[in-house]
Amino acid sequence: MKKASAVLLVLYAPFALAAEPPKLDPANTAWMLTASVLVLFMTLPGLALFYAGLVRMKNVLSVLMQCFAITCIVTLAWLVVGYSIAFGDGNAWWGGLGKWFLAGIDVKTVKGSIPETVFAMYQLTFAIITPALVVGAFAERVRFGGMLLFSLLWLLVVYCPVAHWVWGDGWLQKRGIMDFAGGTVVHLNAGIAALVCALALGRRRGFPETAMPPHNMTMTVTGAAMLWCGWFGFNAGSALAADGSAGMAMLVTHIGAATGAFMWMLLEWLRFGRPSALGIVTGMVAGLGTITPASGFVGPIGALVIGAAAGLACFFATNYMKRSLSIDDSLDVFPVHGVGGLLGTLLTGIFVSATFGGVGYPDKVTMGEQFVTQLIGVAATAVWSGVLTWIILKIVDAIAGMRVANEEETEGLDTALHGEKGYTL
Repeated sequence: MKKASAVLLVLYAPFALAAEPPKLDPANTAWMLTASVLVLFMTLPGLALFYAGLVRMKNVLSVLMQCFAITCIVTLAWLVVGYSIAFGDGNAWWGGLGKWFLAGIDVKTVKGSIPETVFAMYQLTFAIITPALVVGAFAERVRFGGMLLFSLLWLLVVYCPVAHWVWGDGWLQKRGIMDFAGGTVVHLNAGIAALVCALALGRRRGFPETAMPPHNMTMTVTGAAMLWCGWFGFNAGSALAADGSAGMAMLVTHIGAATGAFMWMLLEWLRFGRPSALGIVTGMVAGLGTITPASGFVGPIGALVIGAAAGLACFFATNYMKRSLSIDDSLDVFPVHGVGGLLGTLLTGIFVSATFGGVGYPDKVTMGEQFVTQLIGVAATAVWSGVLTWIILKIVDAIAGMRVANEEETEGLDTALHGEKGYTL
């Protein structure tokens, strides 16, 4: 009888193990709590200061206000329905409404090896910074109410579905796309939206004839330093565990940032005769955005090449847009984040190869097949973001208006829209 029981125990052990609920890992939980704080720190105060220093003095508070308000409205939308659309149990295209108001999530709910509350909070920080990035495209010329409504609709209609495609068991994830921390979901998505906004809303008054230099580079460099540090939570945190993958993601993130910054500085030095603080911090952001999709898949060699490619490609894209096309993407969101996200996503398909020190391809997948998958992800994200951003802009413009009046733009948005000034001395 004892022998029979032992045999049954052996036979049914796999089923018993499979039925066990996922176990919470305290170390992973502690790391993800920290990573969530780091990514939120990227928006407030990192991106807010970075952007605020780049605009003219009369618009500094408007940019700070936009980043702060986006943090609030995205949080509320994420609670109500955003998380459900992105990570609910829907279909290949969207997550459905089954988790609206975070239904079914309590202190005991586990996602992988961390509390689902922590997972939802971590993903919320990504949802906050993505529409905040778009702000840089139309800085200094949009109505506050129009910006808020646009950001809300864009989050729900553009960002959340793409997040589901790539990270929420959607069609791109099932196809095998490699986007570790947001090359398509965050950077390309925001970059394409920024380009559409810049084209649809038109140039600032006086652009490009009138010089519009940053009013406070000290503020911008401070914000850039915060972004660099916070990005470790962005990329290494995307491992969702305190493990070797997170460690490698952190290492290659730093290499990509440093290489991108150094490459931009050298190019600027060679072309214009002197390096600038603006150039080196922009190169850093380009390096970070470009290494983001690859961060959990490539090794140091891949990070070095990707960082250098980011500095080179984004430098020339920025100068071409400003000088040749005269497109007024105020704070260079598309040439830095859009081009960087596109380039990084495609290069991930190459440098994931074990030959270059990457983690290698899935079984029976060749470099060519993986590259095609990456290309499909890039194309799908670009089309989705581009078309729907244009539609949302038209809807918001009809309801609330997007562009401020000429007199308000000349006066400055701080005084015209908020009745305040950033500086009183």
